[in-house]
Amino acid sequence: MTANAIQFSLFTKPWKGKSVEQLAEFVGGLGFDGIEFPLRQGYQLEPQNAEQGLPRLAETLKSHGLQIFSVASSTEEQVFAGCAAAGIPMIRIMIEVGQDGYLETIRRERRRLHELVPLCEKYGVRLGVQQHYGDCLVDSMSLRYFLQEFDPKHIGAIWDSAHDALAGQVPEFGLDTVWEHLSMVNFKNAYYVRKTGPEALDVEWKRHFTSGRQGLASWPRAANYLKFRGYLGVVCLTAEYDAEEEVNRLIAEDIAYAKSLF
Repeated sequence: MTANAIQFSLFTKPWKGKSVEQLAEFVGGLGFDGIEFPLRQGYQLEPQNAEQGLPRLAETLKSHGLQIFSVASSTEEQVFAGCAAAGIPMIRIMIEVGQDGYLETIRRERRRLHELVPLCEKYGVRLGVQQHYGDCLVDSMSLRYFLQEFDPKHIGAIWDSAHDALAGQVPEFGLDTVWEHLSMVNFKNAYYVRKTGPEALDVEWKRHFTSGRQGLASWPRAANYLKFRGYLGVVCLTAEYDAEEEVNRLIAEDIAYAKSLF
């Protein structure tokens, strides 16, 4: 496998202040093949304008040789319609565990996603569910359990290297766990930092998001497993760093590192 078999995407959340034209020039200059766009309030395009705005956004990016591989957004019909009109194949979402508890959340959210399958079929757009630390489905096994009754052509898994590592999973097992539903791979990295001193009665920890080489997640092991299994899809670099002021330098280093692994 060569780097050309993998398409590299950039989640553009840190650059909400750039115009669409500036964003396209910036992403293309870094060497990405396209983007995941945060179709959310306060960004260059918001969900209520998806049907007209996403095709225009896609055309601007196309003029710079870039695609929109996915949007991080909500599941209203206008988002599906906008994605279909712009040729965007996937909407990324996460499942937050509610006050009614984990198992009831699974039952409730499965019902909700089953109700969205007709929109997936109507517009030819897939929903991708990503794990996330905290009050969400946190690891690959949670994703597998949640997604097991869905057709992956409608509802897929987005495996995230950092969040699976924070949950204690190794990349080979995590990727294998969701392989049947795997729709996209996120590369980012993080580790735990102790917030309280050794004399504290109650120990507190925080998560520190860092560059690709530095955290708990092994990007080389993940890349080797993806190559072993013949993965030919999108690898999205999410550009999440606690050192936010260094984002431009860090993402340039990380895309070069990620490409070298394939």
